[in-house]
Amino acid sequence: MFTNAQRQVERTGRHGTPRDQHLQDLVTQFQEATDEESKERIVANLANFAYDPYNYTFMRQLNILELFLDCITEPNERLIEFGIGGICNSCADPANASVITQCGGIPLVIQCLSSPVKNTVNYALGALYYLCNPSTKKDILKPEVLKAVREYAAAGDANTSFRNLANAFLDKHVNS
Repeated sequence: MFTNAQRQVERTGRHGTPRDQHLQDLVTQFQEATDEESKERIVANLANFAYDPYNYTFMRQLNILELFLDCITEPNERLIEFGIGGICNSCADPANASVITQCGGIPLVIQCLSSPVKNTVNYALGALYYLCNPSTKKDILKPEVLKAVREYAAAGDANTSFRNLANAFLDKHVNS
């Protein structure tokens, strides 16, 4: 559920941790974590905060979007999944999309289209839908990307979510 300042005060209470501090604590835990399972859990938690516009400013201030992009470069498929999930959840916001683009995120998102993990592909399709705009089309609407998206659009009943996301992307950015 989306929140606002008043709702956050009500949920946090007088002795609770403010949201920006909680997010900072999660980033610190991630940076100090030595085992992959802890990192996966923390990034999944951060990705869950990424859908709420209330958190967007904090996420930019704390470089959480960059952390998500770093996770996409890891060999761990779960870190990639949660990293691209955080990107997908946050990139509908133009300011977040700009940070992701400026930090070289488009090629990383595109590379997720070939993941063996279904959620990773779904998140990549969703992220590309929001990241594609007049200034990024040249980087996104490349023949190899369109080929992959069209293959997902033709997935039929084999994968309805791939088909729906791919068709939405094509309808908005190619067929319009």
